[in-house]
Amino acid sequence: MPGPAPEVLPGSPVPLGSHWDGTGTNFALWSAAAQAVDLCLFDEDGTEHRHRLEETTHQVWHGRLLGVGPGQRYGYRVHGPYDPQAGLRHNPAKLLLDPYTRAVDGDLSLHPSLFGYAGDSVDGGARDDQDSAPYVPRGVVVHDPFPWDGDRPLRTSWSDTVIYEVHVKGATAEHPDVPPQLRGTYAGLAHPAFVEHLQALGVTAVELLPVHHFVSEPHLLRRGLTNYWGYNTLAYFAPHAAYSSAGSDGGQVTEFKTMVKQLHAAASRSSSTWSTTTPPRATTPARRCRSRASTTPATTGSTAATGPGTPTTPAAGTPSTSAVLPFWRC
Repeated sequence: MPGPAPEVLPGSPVPLGSHWDGTGTNFALWSAAAQAVDLCLFDEDGTEHRHRLEETTHQVWHGRLLGVGPGQRYGYRVHGPYDPQAGLRHNPAKLLLDPYTRAVDGDLSLHPSLFGYAGDSVDGGARDDQDSAPYVPRGVVVHDPFPWDGDRPLRTSWSDTVIYEVHVKGATAEHPDVPPQLRGTYAGLAHPAFVEHLQALGVTAVELLPVHHFVSEPHLLRRGLTNYWGYNTLAYFAPHAAYSSAGSDGGQVTEFKTMVKQLHAAASRSSSTWSTTTPPRATTPARRCRSRASTTPATTGSTAATGPGTPTTPAAGTPSTSAVLPFWRC
């Protein structure tokens, strides 16, 4: 028989998201117009347990549950008025992803329940009451502590900086010297075989194409395709789970941090004195190398380097969702 439901304690309105403290997890969600918020916890088999968050502070709904810890899948159902003409689309039949979650589990599956309205009435008064939970990803409570061991950004001067822009999957997806289980992952990017390639190019900073957790657009899913580049962010604070060799139960966060730490350690042992500081957005004496996933593993770096004094602002149309490693230290 299932055990008793955990008691929902008042908790704290800050920080937003889910945060485990060693004995329980605090959940905090901002919503200005909500009339009630249900925290939904999911078992491994998908069974849902709903807990009403009774406390609100400055429009933040919050609560703390003892015994809930890392690996717990969760989402929210928000109650309130449904009035599309006024911009209000509350619908507790729809499971919502925590915008502050730091790990995501599960895929987005095309289903009519994903839409909050009935039929084609986008702005009509009839809402769709089908449960969307079976078809949407969930947030995951993560284990925050990580042994950084004094790791810090290396702060290479801009005059000595060579930035390597790379796609996490494309960089090692077919690399013969990276173990098959690590190819196309954060761990693969930090594997010695790829690190040696970076060192041979004289790279001092690694800039990643989108690594926020993203989903594929409906028109791609209908054709059996996926979004390769990642410019369709779902969760800005969660590393994309498909790039993790450690699964999607929170291990993707640890793997990402480990990648950063290992790249910094490799830089400290090399003569290139790598840096992982933010790339410039204005005229700065830095050079840039772009990787091309279509090339062979031994030549994935296609130099697009420029000389000192050349602007290194991203090309027109480049979204700001590409990430440089230090952002993930926050």
